[in-house]
Amino acid sequence: MSIIDRPVRGSDSGRPIMALLDLLGRRWTLRVIWELRGGALSFRALQAACSGMSPSVLNQRLAELREAQIVEAGGDGYALSARGRELLELFGPLQRWSEDWARALRDG
Repeated sequence: MSIIDRPVRGSDSGRPIMALLDLLGRRWTLRVIWELRGGALSFRALQAACSGMSPSVLNQRLAELREAQIVEAGGDGYALSARGRELLELFGPLQRWSEDWARALRDG
């Protein structure tokens, strides 16, 4: 059963967006994706970049992200796949939106 076909927290709909949001909402998942934005990292380098993450949690997140085809393992360590890089690009509009939102909240 693929990550898309499994039930996710808070949704019985089976919609791919819910599976993605569930995956991205897991502790440390976004941090792993973010730390891989500059290129491949070994397990130890990735763990160091994600200060405070236990090796077992990092292993679990990497396994989930590999299954989801967002991260791939290679000779240089772990890196974002083509899909992972595409996902990272989609964070740009969300970043801009969040900055506008924060400004609006500050300005009242």
